[in-house]
Amino acid sequence: MPIIQFSDRDVLRGEVVKPSWYRMRIDSVGEAPAKPSDKAPSTNYPIEGTILFNGDNGDTEFANTPIDWNFNSKAMGFAVGFLQSFGVEVKAGVRFDLKSAEGRELDVYVENDTYQGRIVNRVNHKYRPIKSEVTAMPSQSVPA
Repeated sequence: MPIIQFSDRDVLRGEVVKPSWYRMRIDSVGEAPAKPSDKAPSTNYPIEGTILFNGDNGDTEFANTPIDWNFNSKAMGFAVGFLQSFGVEVKAGVRFDLKSAEGRELDVYVENDTYQGRIVNRVNHKYRPIKSEVTAMPSQSVPA
């Protein structure tokens, strides 16, 4: 009989968060071919982050919830705000290493959407630099 086991992260992956700005740590940035189509091939850049706390008030209700989203090489303009939130000046013709975002923090607006009849978290490419005055609520600090 197959035996499976879930980590805390696995269980939290399906958690639907309240739409808000969240301080997010970027855990990984990948690169993979997009699904084949009749059009020109493209590349996906999947991002996996972890919510640390609410970026407006420090609430840790959804701390440690993993959030995934994606950039596609055919629409790299969506990555501009992501890079700018780290203080990068984005200019045409300049190359950027998205992998350098790993381990860094930024504020990401997470909203809800419907996918295949269920409510899911969605990052609709709204980013901002972190507000240094907002930190996790002291009574509920988030482990690193």
